[in-house]
Amino acid sequence: MAGNKIKRREFLKKMGLGAGALGALPWIGNKSLYPGEAPAEDTQNQETDWQQIDDDHQAKVTKFLSNIGSDERFWDNKMVYTMDGDVKVFEITVSEVMWATEEGNERPAFAYNGSIPGQEIRATEGDRVRFVVHNEMDQSTSIHWHGVDVPNDQDGVPFITQPVIAPGETYTYEYTIPNYGSHMYHAHHNSLEQVISGLLGAFIIEPLDKSEEPEYDSDYTMILNDSILGFTINGRSFPYTQPIIAKVGEKIRIRYMNEGLMIHPMHLHGQPMTVFAKDGYNLPAPYKCDTINIAPGERYDVIVEARAVGKWAFHCHILSHVETRQGLFGMVTSLVVVE
Repeated sequence: MAGNKIKRREFLKKMGLGAGALGALPWIGNKSLYPGEAPAEDTQNQETDWQQIDDDHQAKVTKFLSNIGSDERFWDNKMVYTMDGDVKVFEITVSEVMWATEEGNERPAFAYNGSIPGQEIRATEGDRVRFVVHNEMDQSTSIHWHGVDVPNDQDGVPFITQPVIAPGETYTYEYTIPNYGSHMYHAHHNSLEQVISGLLGAFIIEPLDKSEEPEYDSDYTMILNDSILGFTINGRSFPYTQPIIAKVGEKIRIRYMNEGLMIHPMHLHGQPMTVFAKDGYNLPAPYKCDTINIAPGERYDVIVEARAVGKWAFHCHILSHVETRQGLFGMVTSLVVVE
């Protein structure tokens, strides 16, 4: 563990992130704060080797397609709970890890239960839940239940609603869940470093009354993050993301969650999205789009009806987050529709 700590400090120093130095600007001179992102002006004066550009792009896509099915936890990584009477008990260990967003590119990170994003928490409106949080990091932390209408003393903001969870300490949250929807949980102490370094996850609360829920056949959560770990979907960067695979006519629910520092307009090729909820609350008038802009902290729920066979690109539409001369990277995946 000590080795990981040293590497992390060295990494942060090189990235200019020590002592709160991560500023609002993504560029410092000619250096990007976002790994993989290249300055636009760099390409203007380069000699064009079109064949190499084509080969690099093809190689990335080929790698993505050959990688389908290799990461079973990408779409399905739920946190297991135990029962203490009528209370659902979740154990969460916060630790320092080395995390590979892509092959051969490990970076110092923080994780809940060794996973980035943290394992998806699933519960039902009205459940009594208990979260036992063990801090194994070398700095204090806390957990905020983003979008959940918890009692004030459970809100997870150190020195406002609770003490910090110091290194080596265990802290317990317990409350009855009042509101359903697509929500999140994340650190709320030194969050500029901790959240974008991996302390984030989905908190999905099912409604007791599902009469107002749209019909759907499958359910996917897509957590967006940026900066220290690069541009990622569910903790991975293309070509190591996984596609959504659906049959023609299948209705897919996608829950977008933005845990990064930047907006991410997510664009799906080939079929529209029907947006029916924002921040866990159903919209009075659902609407259709092919690009939906998700700001930091926002959640959107959409339904996609798979209507056209093929491999359809699915990506953030800020192009510096998804593609360079070396091919696609970052916030890119695909919807694969089969007969």
